[in-house]
Order: sequence, then C-alpha cells, then structure tokens
Amino acid sequence: MNTNRITLIDELRGFSLLGILLANLLIFQYGIFGKDEIAFFDLPKWDITGYYFTKIFIESSFMPIFAFIFGYALILMADKLQDKQLPIKRYFFRRFIALMIFGFLHTYFIWEGDILLTYGSIGIILLMFLKRKPKTLLVWFIIFSSIIVLLGIGGTEEEAGILYSEETITTFLQESTAIYQTGSYSEIRDHRMNDTPFELGEMELMIILIMAPLMILPMFLIGMYAAHRKWLEQPKYFKRLAILLVPIGLLFKIAPYFITFYDFSMLGGNVLALGYVFLFAHLYEKFRASRFMAAFEQFGKLSLTNYILMSVIFTLIFYAYGLGLFAKVGIWLAVFIAIIVYTLQVIFSNLYLKHFKQGPLEWIIRVIVYWNFKSKPKMKKVQEVDNAI
Repeated sequence: MNTNRITLIDELRGFSLLGILLANLLIFQYGIFGKDEIAFFDLPKWDITGYYFTKIFIESSFMPIFAFIFGYALILMADKLQDKQLPIKRYFFRRFIALMIFGFLHTYFIWEGDILLTYGSIGIILLMFLKRKPKTLLVWFIIFSSIIVLLGIGGTEEEAGILYSEETITTFLQESTAIYQTGSYSEIRDHRMNDTPFELGEMELMIILIMAPLMILPMFLIGMYAAHRKWLEQPKYFKRLAILLVPIGLLFKIAPYFITFYDFSMLGGNVLALGYVFLFAHLYEKFRASRFMAAFEQFGKLSLTNYILMSVIFTLIFYAYGLGLFAKVGIWLAVFIAIIVYTLQVIFSNLYLKHFKQGPLEWIIRVIVYWNFKSKPKMKKVQEVDNAI
C-alpha cells in the first residue's frame, strides 16, 4: 500500500478523534441526555455561544469521518490480506467481535458514550458488502442515505415530546446531576446503565436501537466505495470538494434552528464530514511535513488506546470519583482542557511509538484477529515457500 495513503488515513483518524472528543465534552459534563437540554444548566451567554458552535461545527460531523475512514481502511486491509492469501472474513469477524467486547467493557466500566460497540456491530454487517462491486456499494449508500432523508420529514417539532415529557427530563437531570457530582463509582455506573428518562414501550425502544446504527451505515459504505475509487489519492479534487461540501454541510446543520418542518441535522452532519475529510486531505498535501500534521498521525496510530484513555481521563475530571466537575466547567474552559489533554496524548503517543510498534489495545486486537501472541498471521508452510521463491 502507498505510504502517503496510510499516513493520511492515520492523520484523519487523529483529526476525527479530536473532533469526537470536543463533541463528547457535552456528554462528559452534561450527560448523554443533558447535552440536548442545555437550558436546564443555565449557562452564561459566552458558553451558550460555544454550545451552538459545537452543535453546528463539530457534533455529528466527526463520528462520520471515523466511519468513512473505517470503511476506507476496511478495503485496504482486505486487499492486503488477499495479497497474503489469508482468510479475510474470518479475520475481520474476529476483529469486529473484539471491538464489540471492548465497547461493552468501555460502556459498562467507564462511560456510556461508547462508539466501539456500534462500529463493531456495523463491521459485521459490512462483511456482506466486502466483496461487492463499487457500483453496488454506491447503490446501497444511496438507498440508506435516502432513508435518512425520509426520516427527516416532520422536523424537530414532531420529535418534541415523543421520547420524554418536560417534567420527566427535568426530574431526571436533577437526579443525574446530583449523582455525577456526589455519587460513588458504583452509583454513577448503575445510573448510567439503568436510568433513562424515556417514556417509550419496549417495542419502540427496540426499533430505535435497531435503527440507530443504520443511520451511520452510509458513511461506512461511501468509505468503502472511496477506497475502491482511490479518492484519497487524487489531490487535485480535494480543494474543490471541500469548498463545495463544507458550506452545504454547514447550511444543513444550521437549518434546523430556522426551519421546523424538516430536520436536516443528520444529513448535514454527513455532508459536513465529507467536506472536512477533503479539507483535511488538502491541508495534508500542503503541509504534510509539518509537526502539526504529524501530531494527528501519532495520535491516529494509537487510535483505540487513545480513545479509551480519553474516556478514563475525562470521567476522572468530571465525575465525583475524580475531580467532580460535572456541569461546573462550562463549554470554552472544557475545550481548553480538552486541547491540553489531547496535546499530552500526542506527546505520549510519540514517545510510546519510539519504543513500540503498536499500542497496547491495538496489540490485543491483533492477537485476537490473528489468534497469535506475536500479533502476526500464521503463514502456511507452502505459502512461506512460495513467498521465498
């Protein structure tokens, strides 16, 4: 595989994780339900500005980048495994099961905003698309994107009050804030895992749980399609696509604040994510030798380890069993803290990779995938002979 292509993918991973962290700050310090009920926390105007900046420019636009890179890298890894005559689907299945296990442990013991369980489960779905032609991937991308477009009909007003009443969410947030600020580790964990403000039946909740992963499936599929078409190897298009997609994505993200009959937020998040991908790729081509760009690469090479480490650090900052700063910091100060932590993790990643080839959690994943403590595939003797010849 082309070295520049691999480097760009690592840097995009690091870039997307920075955005995911900035978006997750709303969950870390206001809760997974409180982040969308920000009026409850009575923030000053300066922080309200930061809140809407995060909602428009960051939230729902960096997880799709990670999904795009996930799909893109999937095809590259499949090609590499095929070249080595290794069992592609078997290795990927183990990889996705390992991600799901990490995701469950992450959710249960650390934090409820996990993405690994979702990405692992979607990865298993993607096995059905792995050997499909690029045209087929594009068709399925269009189909699932059309579903997202249709689900936006009715807008935000129709959604209000469906999941929970105002009285229920207010009571829940009061209890949630008290637990996160003063509760023990076990009390916080039990609250995260068991308490919700939802006023839905079991069937309705089941439908939501099934549909939720499918909402980000298009970005995985377009990533796979992009890998086949080598999108990240065509720099002459990067600037043009960024100029086109970033403004359109931002317009879609802003639209729900002015238009109530249709919810553009999910569509806007995906469009803006693609715009960010091409904008970053353009900057990569111009400044690839800079230390600033290299920082994203170092972080991205240890993406799994750094992702889990971020959760550990920020739950210790905001939850009662750590510093207990839940709902006390504000938007901009939290962003400042996040940038400092991210920088420290970049330094850690750089130092770590001088001594080791892969992160500790990345090593565990590879051990599970290859079923080998050397974290390398076991090559058949015949194959080794062929390679030697």
